[in-house]
This record gives sequence, structure tokens and C-alpha cells, in this order.
Amino acid sequence: MRYLLKLYLSYLSFEQNLSAHSVDAYRRDLERYIDYLEKRDIRHADDIRPEQVRQLIQMLSELGLSPATVARNLSSIRGFHHFLIRENETQNDPTRHIDRPRLPRSLPSVLSAGEIDRLCAVPEIHTPLGLRTRAMFEHMYACGLRVSEILTIKIPHIWFEEGIVRVFGKGSKERLVPISPTALRWIKRYLDQARPLLAKSPSAGNVLYLNRLGKPMSRMGYWKILDKAARQAGITKKIHPHTLRHSFATHLVENGADLRAVQEMLGHVDISTTQIYTHLDRSVIEREYHAYHPRAR
Repeated sequence: MRYLLKLYLSYLSFEQNLSAHSVDAYRRDLERYIDYLEKRDIRHADDIRPEQVRQLIQMLSELGLSPATVARNLSSIRGFHHFLIRENETQNDPTRHIDRPRLPRSLPSVLSAGEIDRLCAVPEIHTPLGLRTRAMFEHMYACGLRVSEILTIKIPHIWFEEGIVRVFGKGSKERLVPISPTALRWIKRYLDQARPLLAKSPSAGNVLYLNRLGKPMSRMGYWKILDKAARQAGITKKIHPHTLRHSFATHLVENGADLRAVQEMLGHVDISTTQIYTHLDRSVIEREYHAYHPRAR
């Protein structure tokens, strides 16, 4: 089983183009699964029964893991068995009739347009790092990028004349996203005045946003900058790395953008992932009701 797990992780890395972070999450889930099986003297995929998978899922829930984490573990196990069947290692799928745990629908934290303005006004733009942060905030909100996307974007991926950003998302899938003139002005100013002063390390290459050491920024580094800026802006909402992305999508939907267009800009494979943004603000629903229902006017 452990040898087959190595093959599966290689498949995820090289054929599915998953990030190292995602592959590591699969590895942890499946090593726990194999440990669980070995303690019950089960060492071949043909010998695994649905009740054993159910018992593991129940055990994880009783340990206090969140429903999302439990659901992810089951998804990892299911994907592993589907891979084994495709590779003719077994025809047994013990996950076939196991339902995914029901997850509460969690709505992401979103900033208002005014809060976005206050957040973007925080960085001290007379310093190289402040100018970088302002450009980065403007860029992320203008394009709705994931954290991994904003941190790995390269200078040639900004098409200034066309007003387009070339983005490589999950699984290295490419998409073209419009960018506002405001964000482009801040990026241009950062490139002209700040990045040359920050680019001290050869490892920076042509990555757009650099840290104080002149290297590409880390996720943790970005989160710390965002969290500090939010506190300075007097924002008390819970902030996380994707806050600007969620705000981008919500503001587009609230102002009447077509959901399919928003899906394309966000890089969502499934429209149902994008539909969460239609449930974020009940005031929008109430406004639509009072505007269009004959008896509500």
C-alpha cells in the first residue's frame, strides 16, 4: 500500500500538476489511512471493506476534526482507490457507497468598497515596501487572484497595453483576466520606483512582488502584511489571505455581473463554486425583491 501511495503522489504531482502543498495534504491523509489499516492487519486494497473506511471517518470526527477536514480525508481516500482501479491494482472500491459528510455552508469574509479604500490607503507609498504593498492590494482586488497566483505572477504576465493579466492557477491552468487602469498605474509606479530597489537577490528572477530581502514573498509573509494593514485601517472583520479575492467576486455579483463571467475570471472549474457569492449579502436579495416583485413596489 505504501508503494502504491508513492505512485499515486507522483501521479498527482506530474500528471495532475497539483501544487506541492496539495500533494502534501493528500500524503498526510493517506498515510493516516494506511496506518489505520495496518493496525488492523490489512495490507492489500482487495481486503478493505466499506465499514473500515466508515469507522476511520467516524474516528476522525470523534477526535474533533472539523467536518471540512473529515470530508477532505474521505475525498483523498476515494481518489486513491479510483487511481488503484484505473491502474488495475484492484477492482475493489470500499468508498463507493459512502456519502460525503454534509458540510455547513460557510460564507467567506468580505470587505465593503469603503473598507477596500481604507485598506489600500494604509501602505506608506513613499517607501519601496509600502509602494509594493499598495500595488499588490490594488492588483489582487482588481483581478480576484488567489494568494498563490499573486505571489508567483511574473512581470511579463502584465499586459499593460491590453489591460490584461496572464494568470496560472490551480493545476497550472492559464486564464486571462482584465485589470483596472487604477491597478495598472500602481503596478507601473511600483516597477519604476520600488522594485529596482528591492531586487537584491538573483533568486527573484522576474517575479513581480518581492519581500524586503529581494526574494519572492511567502504566503505567510503576505498574510502578515494584510492582517497588519487591516488592523491599521480599523477593519474588525476576520481577515484571511483570500479576503480581497472574495471581495472582488462579491462586488461584481452585487453590481450585476454575469455569473459565468465571474466564474471565468476566478478560474473556477464548477459554476457551483462561484454561486456562493450570490448568497453573501441579503440586502442585495431584498433590493431585487422590492425592485421587481409587483406587490412589493
